[in-house]
Amino acid sequence: MPLDGLFTHALVHEFNEHIVGGRITKVHQPYPNEIVLVIRKNSINYPVLLSAHPTYARAQITHIPYENPQTAPNFVMFLRRYLEGAILQKVVQVENDRIINFYVNSRDELGDIQEIRLTLEMMGRHSNLFLVRENDSRILELIKHVPADQNRVRSLMPGATYTLPPKQYNINPFSNSLDLLAPMILDRPTSDWLKYIQTTYQGFSRESAASLSSVLQNTGDRMINAQNWLSSFNHPKPTLFTSKNGQLRYSAIDWEQSEDSKQYFKTLGDMLDAYYIGKAERERVNQQAGSLVRIVKNELKKNTSKRKKLLATLDDAENANALKVMGDLLITYPHLVSKGMTSVDIENYYDNNNLLTIPVDPKLNGLKNAEKYFNKYRKLRTAVDYVNEQLAITDSEIDYFNTIVSQLEVASPKDVEDIRLELTTGGYIRANKKNKQKPKISKPDKFQSTDGTIIEVGKNNLQNERLSLKQPDKRFIWLHVQKLPGSHVIIHNDNPSDETLMQAAKLAAYYSKARDSANVPVDYLPVGKLRKPNGSKPGFVIFEGQQTIYVTPEADLVSQLKI
Repeated sequence: MPLDGLFTHALVHEFNEHIVGGRITKVHQPYPNEIVLVIRKNSINYPVLLSAHPTYARAQITHIPYENPQTAPNFVMFLRRYLEGAILQKVVQVENDRIINFYVNSRDELGDIQEIRLTLEMMGRHSNLFLVRENDSRILELIKHVPADQNRVRSLMPGATYTLPPKQYNINPFSNSLDLLAPMILDRPTSDWLKYIQTTYQGFSRESAASLSSVLQNTGDRMINAQNWLSSFNHPKPTLFTSKNGQLRYSAIDWEQSEDSKQYFKTLGDMLDAYYIGKAERERVNQQAGSLVRIVKNELKKNTSKRKKLLATLDDAENANALKVMGDLLITYPHLVSKGMTSVDIENYYDNNNLLTIPVDPKLNGLKNAEKYFNKYRKLRTAVDYVNEQLAITDSEIDYFNTIVSQLEVASPKDVEDIRLELTTGGYIRANKKNKQKPKISKPDKFQSTDGTIIEVGKNNLQNERLSLKQPDKRFIWLHVQKLPGSHVIIHNDNPSDETLMQAAKLAAYYSKARDSANVPVDYLPVGKLRKPNGSKPGFVIFEGQQTIYVTPEADLVSQLKI
């Protein structure tokens, strides 16, 4: 089911159970349209994600790691002023709509207590997050400023009075549950139930209406069946459905989906993490890495074109001896060439006196044409060494940018900034001179094998460099997919079990260009045997004496071992 009013009802129930009464200890804005409140209750920290993303708007308790920007945005600074240290008093859904209000008591400039409301509207591209003063409904700040010429229905700017979005005046099923089905059963045929539910009752998506319609067709007391179905949203059973073609769907309750496989979760937040960890993270990476992708593609295109030209030059150089022969023949028989001729046939004494047709410049005589061929011959012969040197550099650049492409495909948002820093340091991106802060490199991803051994995975070259070349124990085992771009993987053990070695190899294969392949070769050896050539790119190492293990990547294993 999509995030409709019914699902929002279940979310609010979960919030009231877990975080109401907790203290807001931290406020972060890791992404442009998303806020994370860290709420501490009963000695447990609950990171609460409030997203006004146009596609993935939602509210949830999340455990997906995030990386904060070095400079906090203005909106989060404003929120910190009012929210940090405050107690979350209550969480309320606006009727059965996709609007949630988070209430706190805060102190104003004079020290007086005032009620502040954080309102999240989850309305697709119209989603927004407001900080509102409750006593006069004044908008103190909001995450998306919308000028009047873009929204004439209500003002969405700081200082304006907060008003709800246009109301549809449908019936709230939770306020009128006893009378929910009477008119539908008495006045309408079964075929009209789905449409009637959606148009009459508030907060029903098409999927929710279809589920209720199915419940009503069961035998027994239809009214009781409907009320039991509705009340189940007060006691959610978070369920993730996977169809035969791999498509994911989620629901707050376990409605009948016989064609799907099911996975149950303890909380709605855990289920949403499992559902969004791929989709939302990919979207965030695409947003942050858009300019990087263009730069990398341009560099690949430029170097690929350069390589073709270099290879063409080498092909010409292989024909350099033919140019020398033509020059020798022309300088031997210059009298056979007259101005105005475009070619001349000369007996080739290098080839049993067979006639050789030599193209000539009609503006030059025989000696000048011979000199022209000799000059071209000398130029090509001199260029061979230079071209081979440039070809090696170009091939290295192509391999490097193919590695960057591979890293961007599996990058999380925190990895993107590392890649941006690397490209800036390498001179591929112009440095921002205004930013004087020292860049911070994110930490590698951590995993734990089934026997408890820690495994670290570098997701970009800067992480790989630090992970592989600055480890305190050179006896740890290093792994990398063979002859393909991929992550550096470190097992924090000098004698890992076969099971841990196999799991680490599968991680190395998954975080590489071979993630969709089978029977992938992965090299492994102690960290101490790695060497970094002088002047090489970040993350580039050479080694010998490795052993090889063959594995098939498993996406499920990645999520199971992640810590």
